[in-house]
Order: sequence, then C-alpha cells, then structure tokens
Amino acid sequence: MAMGQRRPTQPDLFIFAAGLPRSPGRPFYGRLNQLPHEHLFDSFAQGLCARFYHDSLGRPGLAPGRYSRPPLLGYFEGLDPERGIAWRAADSLSPRAFLGRAPGEAAPDHSTLSRTRRLIDLEAHEEVFRWVLKVLAGHDLIRGKAVGIGAATPEADAALRPVVRRDAKETYEELLARLARAPGIETPTREDRARPDKGRKSKASNEDWGHPHDPDGRAATMRGGTTHLAHKVEHAVDPGEGAAGGVLAVTPQAAGRGDTDTLLPAAGAAVHNPRAVAGDPATQGKIAEGRVAEVVTDKGYHSSATLSDLAELEIRSHGPEPERGRRGWEGKEAEREAAYANRRRVRGRRGKRLLRRRGEYLGRSFAHAYETGGLRRVHLRGRENILKRLLVHVGGFNLGLVMRGLVGRGPPRGSPGAGAGLAALFLGLWAAPGRWVMRATTDGGPRTGQCRAGPIG
Repeated sequence: MAMGQRRPTQPDLFIFAAGLPRSPGRPFYGRLNQLPHEHLFDSFAQGLCARFYHDSLGRPGLAPGRYSRPPLLGYFEGLDPERGIAWRAADSLSPRAFLGRAPGEAAPDHSTLSRTRRLIDLEAHEEVFRWVLKVLAGHDLIRGKAVGIGAATPEADAALRPVVRRDAKETYEELLARLARAPGIETPTREDRARPDKGRKSKASNEDWGHPHDPDGRAATMRGGTTHLAHKVEHAVDPGEGAAGGVLAVTPQAAGRGDTDTLLPAAGAAVHNPRAVAGDPATQGKIAEGRVAEVVTDKGYHSSATLSDLAELEIRSHGPEPERGRRGWEGKEAEREAAYANRRRVRGRRGKRLLRRRGEYLGRSFAHAYETGGLRRVHLRGRENILKRLLVHVGGFNLGLVMRGLVGRGPPRGSPGAGAGLAALFLGLWAAPGRWVMRATTDGGPRTGQCRAGPIG
C-alpha cells in the first residue's frame, strides 16, 4: 500500500445538505425541537413579541421563537457567555438545526442576542417561562400545592477592587488618603493611611460601596469562603408527591438581603405562576387549582414575622426552627400561634418528607442551572437583564425534566457516555462472574460517570 501524501484541497462548489455529517447529539436536539412544534411555541412567541418589531424599519431582526433557543442551548451545553453560545451555534451542526438555521445561513452573533434581550421586556420573558410550566403541567410533572424556596449566589460580572463609595465616587485608597490628610499630613505613607482605618466601623458596607459599572452587585461570601460581588437568586421548586421537582419561579435579589426579607417576594412569584398555569384552558385540572397551600424553607427563613405573614395568607409553613432559647411572647399572640403551628408541622411525618424533598430538588436545580449549566458566574449586568436570561435558562432545566421522561436523558451531553458505561458494565460482569462486582466512580471519567470492575473488599 502506497503511503498517502497531504495535498492541497479545493473546496467543493456544491454541498448537498443531506450529505452533511450528523453528530451524536442530533437525536436529542431533534426531539427537543419537537416540543415547541407540538405546543405551537413559535406562533405563541410571535404574537407575544410582535409589538417589539417593526414591519419595515431597521435591519432584519431575530425571530422571537429563535431568540429563545440560544439561552436554552447555553443551558444544555453549559455555556455561560453569549459569545460562547454564538460560537457553538456557528461551529456545530446539531445546535444549528436546533436554532432553525440552514447549512448556508449564518448563526446569530452575541450582539444580536444581547440587543434582542434588551428590547424584549421582562413580562414577555415571564410569559415564556409560564409557557414552559404549562408544558410540564401537560406532562403531569408539577402539582402546584407545595413550594420549596432556597437561594444561591452566582458571582457577578465585576471585581471587588474597582468598588467606589456610592456617595463620593472615590476608591478605597483615595478614602484612606483623604482620612490620613485630615490631621495635616500632606504626603501620607502606607502606615499613615492604615492608621485611621483600624477603628472605623462598617468600613465595607454594601450600602456605602458599589461597583461603578455594576451597582446591583453586592459583596457576599461564596461557598469556598471567598468574598466576591454576587447576586442572590431564589428558586421555588415543587416538592409535592408525584412532582418532578420543576422550578415554579425565579426571583433575583440583592446579595446582602437576608432570607427573611426575601421570602415573601419569592413566595408571591411562586403563587402567581401556578395560578396563571391553572387558569389556562389547556391545563385546567392538571395542578391543584393554582393555589399554593404550603411553603417549605430552611432555618435561614424562619422568623416570627414571616410565619405570621404566611399564616395571614392562609399558607402553611414548614421551616426548621433555629436554636434561640426560651422566648417571650407577651403581646405577640399571633406570632406565637404561627410559630407553634409551624413547629408541630415540621415534627410531623409529612413535614419531614417535604423538607427532605425540598433539599433534594433545590440542590438539583442549583447544580444543573449554575454548575453544569454554566451560570455560576453571570456575564451580564443589571438585575432585570439577568432575570431575563435566568427565566429562559431555568426554563431549559424544566424542559430537561420533560426530556428525561421522553428520551431518558435530561442533557444531551449524557447521551454519548451512556453506551460506554453500559459496555463497561457487561464487560466487567463477563470477565469474572462471582468474584467481581461493579463499582461506579466518577474519578477521571466522563461527566456521566464510568464503571469499573474491582474485587470485593
């Protein structure tokens, strides 16, 4: 056989679309694309966003149905910046087909995605999120009777070093120099600048300091103990019996706000969305009449005021009580009754089951949306702008629950490793039956995990 030599290649003049190669991920995206067609999403989005488009002025815009698909692609592929989404859509065939792009048609760039997101208002994005909830209700995956609420802190697209005082717009070094010059020192040294700062209280308050280009970011302690500018995002999941753990509402808050201050806004959004889904004729009878009757939280949300407020709204609370010692209830009869009723429910069998399911489903939604979904660091600025992206991004998580029931896989990246794991399982069982067992491991393996055989003990 003669050795092959590399020769200059000439591009083909004509390429047939039927002859283009297909990647392993195409079956997933092909089935995922059937959901919008089955539920008439493109016509729904076209009518919803028609007021944001002009018939004749401006350059050709991105269709509303196509605009919602790139954030979904970012969730399923784990891409956080929109530049990465645009690159993935232009480089791969399966995402191009999912976005509805012909082989010779250019994929939308990042500037088109960001500008379209800014032009379409928040209410339209919320309607798209409710459309996804209606798809879940149509597949009998949500109940809407109980809501579990928890918070995550994705990192903001800003650093701590450039922060300035919100009133004087001066940096931290400039503030120290000004304080050191107050006693009459014209050229203060580093020791002179640090001396008046030692006894100052609230020197790093979020109310006094902020980023000049991202004022919504707040200094917060992350999971690893480090401090970054971050945003607080609360998820409201469905932990009811028979539910799949879908996210019913997403609410961004300032990272410095406590859980007791943000519970009622999150619960209000969680109540409004199931009510809107239950009011649709196509989903009537699918969920519990759109009325949320129970809210499940952790210790951080427990306070007498929030419990009494939920009791006034006729919503039962399930939240563990932190150790506070003996409390005085004089003049606080309503708070006492709400706290004692919550304590009885938490100690019951149903309360323990709801708390367990809340922790499982919330942790799963946070892991998929911010870890594997790629939004641990938000590459956007402005709380409303971030919420628009989050509504479609978390909508992708809900659609992944539907896809898991249809094809057995939530994300497409799990499909290529499934065959390898199954082959390794049969190979290990065949190698030495009776003496070897399979040990599942994720050390050094693909994202879906791999199997290896090993001796017992």
